[in-house]
Amino acid sequence: MSIKVFVTDDFEHMSKTAAKIVKKNIIKTLETKKDAVLGLATGNSPTGLYKHLAMAANIGEFDCSRIRSFNLDEYVGLPGENAQQRLLHPESYCYFIIQEFFSLLKHKFIETSVPYGSLIDQKKMVKELETHPGDWQEFGVNAGRSVVIKPDAASEYLAWIRNEVLYGYEKKISAAGGIDLQIIGVGGRGHVAFHESGIPFEKSRVMLVKLDDNTVANAVTDGHFSSKNDSPLYATSMGAELVYEAKTVVLLANGERKAGPVAESLIGDPTPDVPISYGQAYSKNGGNLVYVIDKVAAKGLLSNMEILKHKGVTIEVL
Repeated sequence: MSIKVFVTDDFEHMSKTAAKIVKKNIIKTLETKKDAVLGLATGNSPTGLYKHLAMAANIGEFDCSRIRSFNLDEYVGLPGENAQQRLLHPESYCYFIIQEFFSLLKHKFIETSVPYGSLIDQKKMVKELETHPGDWQEFGVNAGRSVVIKPDAASEYLAWIRNEVLYGYEKKISAAGGIDLQIIGVGGRGHVAFHESGIPFEKSRVMLVKLDDNTVANAVTDGHFSSKNDSPLYATSMGAELVYEAKTVVLLANGERKAGPVAESLIGDPTPDVPISYGQAYSKNGGNLVYVIDKVAAKGLLSNMEILKHKGVTIEVL
């Protein structure tokens, strides 16, 4: 197993360092391929990286017209009368990536894609789940639950979600040749995208996830939505199994809240309780895993250097 960890001073240092790694990877990929395929995360962690990556693109350091991108996740059930309104809602992850990255680029990517969560009518889906309990199963033991729709679902709507919304997104990624470089953050419980703690690794390709009640309540408390009725109750998301099929995965983490899950992801054995720990299996199977974290998020790793060295984890303090 070979995992590289770069420890930086602060958020800005982390962002610049990660941007250099991603830029170098894009340039190298474009030397051997017609186009490069990026996997993009939302959240605060990658915003600085996107700013520096856009600056590099805008001065011609790499060619945007040879890049495709796929986002990790998207809400189901955002306010809106149709898919277009939901997609462009200020809290949608589509809106986020436009504001934080795509709008900064002078030249656009060949194609950008987000999971098809906005296509789902949440009220209709919930009604179908209630009236067809034999069509699906829930998996997970802690927070969010993965809702797995069966191949022989009697509900046409649930079958459409399974085949077109979930598998359709996975199929589009596959048709693009897979993801060359995937950018991810890490949640407070060690989750990646909406692959929540406790959801199994196996068959976590593109998932329909029922959000934890606390996640919904916090979204209202934090002012993202006016009430639970306006808040999404579900999301579509790449799972860890699909995330860690990219040729390279770059994980970003900063701040005290991330120190625990970052340490757990590399010191202990892979466990669904810490979904990003699946990166150990990914690296063992030949994947290129890079952590770029600030010194606060690195505290748990820096105090366990001998364990990490034995596991083949290389740490470089910049």
